[in-house]
Amino acid sequence: MYSNCNLIDDACRVFSNIEYRNVFSWNTMISGFVELGRMSEAEKVFEEMPERDSVSWTAMMSGYFRNRQPENTLKMFALMACGSLSYIKLALQLHSLVEKFDFGSNVYMAIQNSMMDMYIKSGKVSYAERVFSRIPNPSLFCWNSMIYGYSKLYGVGRAFDMFNRMPERDSVSWNTMISIFSQHGFGVQSLSTFVEMWSQGVRPNSMTYASVLSACTSIYDLEWGTHLHARIVRMEPTLDVLVGSGLVDMYAKCGCLEFARRVFDSLNEHNAVSWTSLISGVAHFGLEEEALELFNQMREAPVALDEFTLATILGVCSGQKHVSIGEQLHGYTIKTGMDSSVAIGNAVVTMYTKCGNVQKANHAFELMPMRDIISWTAMITAFSQIGDIEKARKFFDQMPEQNVITWNSMLSTYTQHGFWEEGLKLYTLMRREGVKPDWITFATSISACADLAILKLGIQIVSQAEKLGFGSNVSVANSVVTMYSRCGRIEEAQKVFDLIHEKNLISWNAIMAGYAQNGQGRKVIEVFENMLEMKCSPDHISYVSVLSGCSHSGLVTEGKHYFYSMTEDFGVFPTSEHFSCMVDLLGRAGLLEEAKDLIDGMPFKPNAAIWGALLGACRTHCESKLAEFAVRNLLEFDVEDSGSYILLANIYSDSGKLESVADVRKLMREKGIRKNPGCSWIEVENRVHVFTVDETNHPQIKEIYRMLEEMMKKIEDTGRYNTAISSLRGQGYHSEKLAVAFGLISLPTWRPIHCVMDTDFIISRMDFALVEITGNLKVLIFAPVEIKSWSELKKQLTSFQATQAFLSILFLFLMRSLVREISLQARQNKALKDVLQKKALEEDPEFFTLKFSTSYERLYVGVNFCRAAVSPFTIMYASLFLRIAAKQTFSVAFLLQISARVELSLLFNGRIPLFDSSTC
Repeated sequence: MYSNCNLIDDACRVFSNIEYRNVFSWNTMISGFVELGRMSEAEKVFEEMPERDSVSWTAMMSGYFRNRQPENTLKMFALMACGSLSYIKLALQLHSLVEKFDFGSNVYMAIQNSMMDMYIKSGKVSYAERVFSRIPNPSLFCWNSMIYGYSKLYGVGRAFDMFNRMPERDSVSWNTMISIFSQHGFGVQSLSTFVEMWSQGVRPNSMTYASVLSACTSIYDLEWGTHLHARIVRMEPTLDVLVGSGLVDMYAKCGCLEFARRVFDSLNEHNAVSWTSLISGVAHFGLEEEALELFNQMREAPVALDEFTLATILGVCSGQKHVSIGEQLHGYTIKTGMDSSVAIGNAVVTMYTKCGNVQKANHAFELMPMRDIISWTAMITAFSQIGDIEKARKFFDQMPEQNVITWNSMLSTYTQHGFWEEGLKLYTLMRREGVKPDWITFATSISACADLAILKLGIQIVSQAEKLGFGSNVSVANSVVTMYSRCGRIEEAQKVFDLIHEKNLISWNAIMAGYAQNGQGRKVIEVFENMLEMKCSPDHISYVSVLSGCSHSGLVTEGKHYFYSMTEDFGVFPTSEHFSCMVDLLGRAGLLEEAKDLIDGMPFKPNAAIWGALLGACRTHCESKLAEFAVRNLLEFDVEDSGSYILLANIYSDSGKLESVADVRKLMREKGIRKNPGCSWIEVENRVHVFTVDETNHPQIKEIYRMLEEMMKKIEDTGRYNTAISSLRGQGYHSEKLAVAFGLISLPTWRPIHCVMDTDFIISRMDFALVEITGNLKVLIFAPVEIKSWSELKKQLTSFQATQAFLSILFLFLMRSLVREISLQARQNKALKDVLQKKALEEDPEFFTLKFSTSYERLYVGVNFCRAAVSPFTIMYASLFLRIAAKQTFSVAFLLQISARVELSLLFNGRIPLFDSSTC
């Protein structure tokens, strides 16, 4: 009013008292000064404006034209066009003209501000930086523009440095910094900046509250959000739509849907933003029907649908249940022309991907006029879901630009489908390309190292994570715990677990799984009880670890207790994994009939893992009749499963049914079934070399076979295994022999050889010995041996004493023969203990040390052998743990580290290191 009446001074006083100025009030002041011909003051107001629209530019051009300044009118028009349309070449030409000719200080300052604004909008922050550096006294507008520009190009760090360098700050400065923190995921820093702003006497406005509420939403801080709501109500009883939408979004995303609806209903007006906030909040918790109902209500209201609303509701339709609605919405976007929006296109691609229709997703992607990183990442995810890794990598390589999210997506694609080596190669390429990894990168890469049991590379990646500040991240730490556990370093895993400040359920599950995999059932139960004391409720994975630990340690009573109580105590219903663990537990204990009764009473059909567990127990106890029943059921899932046939043949063999063995092998030949060969791998010079049986493709295969021939010659020279050499060579070379031979020819004598075997634990494969031939040359030799008594064992060891032989595996055959002689029955632990002690004392009381620990229906026998070594690099030490129960002969879990040179990891099912050299 004052401005229209030419009372500009009165208008200035009113304007200065306005707490929350919008673009309209700024434009009114500019128009008032222009009407009176006071262009210098109009320029000053224009310069101080936090944001400008077309009215602002038009008012200034009108003023210049009225005051007969056509050149300034043209310059203002050109700058407006360049800034809005990002014509960078034209803008650079205009900038050169401004520098060449003198247009006066006021006009020059306005042009400089406009040029900075244009450069930043065009993404040319370096050009804006040059302009800024040449301004003697930059205005607040310049400072605020540079803060925003730095955040776009360099991220939060440079923007915050610029913010700290400001000689003075206004509400726009604080709002810009708070918004930057919030948009980049630094919610806590955004809140602390808001507190500092308030403490310095700068009153927040609607933009401030909207940014801070967004920060609360990003970190799900309901307490802070509620506090802000109370403060807003005290200061502004009536909520405007901007702050109201922020409150709706905050309450909805934090799970308070009732409060979100109350705030929404209290708003005087509803726009697309407020509707979208409520719909997205409801959809966030999977309430698809409620979200669709709100969308229908929005369509009936006088509110126009925008691209963000449609993108949100398309996300709700990402499932087979609502796929028809999604297709209709897709058609609506095409009809209205909104399909040209990148956000809409991404939502459509994601919708079809989650519905399992990758063909339509690809078609929608091809029709997108513009694509961003999210578009390409969505397609990588689409092909990953159907297992087309090659196509996913093709899209990844075709991307015009990549960020850490796309690298993580491709990395996860490799690891989720078992391509761990390719995933680690991608991680290496990512670092080489200079892409800064985040916690997701490290968690995924360390998990790949865990799956491959590559400890050396894993430790290097962990060091990189710690250097970049991600070592304390709980997800990264959980992956480290898993890696150490699967590599047999359970003590290191425990240390990492203890350093996690805020342990989550995944942390507890990781350490429990580690102890279970390493055969320490008592420790699993201890950790489980500690978890309950910390008020952390277990899930089905927790109980899988507990039952697995009980199985590996023979804790039948404890296993039954946890299995039958998990539903009553925590509402966890047993799955096939839990039943598989229980069948394995009962089977190892010799309770085969009870295991079969458990299978018969299952509420669902048993799967292959359950029948496989029963079959394995039948092998241990030579129960051929029940084994035949298990095999028949197992072959229903895979008629060409070689493992089932081989296990059945071994059971017949152990039972002395040689004709049945021949029948099984004949059946395998008739069906064309071959045993799936295992593999072994060894890391040499940061590269993993994989070997299979009778490998021929390795570039150094001739040297490897030459080394194996030398090893066999050394065996023949001992004079002990001449009769076995021809038989051994006829069987071909197992993969672990090739891997160790390659290590011997590739690594220096002082470096340990760590060979990992990806195979089931089959005792007949573990017939080997280590001989130190001369000096520091250590050779791993393989030979079938049969020891029938303690005397025979001692004789074997004495014959190798001159060459520092270390035949720890002979304990295995010794114990096997002893247990068969004793014919152990259930609850005869004391009798067995007496027999073993007597045997040891009769032969050589100083040579062997037997350690016993008993539990209910279980006897654990640890046989330790230690002898001094001549070579400082030779460690004459091994440890073998046997479990004997009921009619079971034994089961063995160990890792052998010999001569500080050769380390052999035995992996059960290619994953679990059964023992660790650190405990030897």
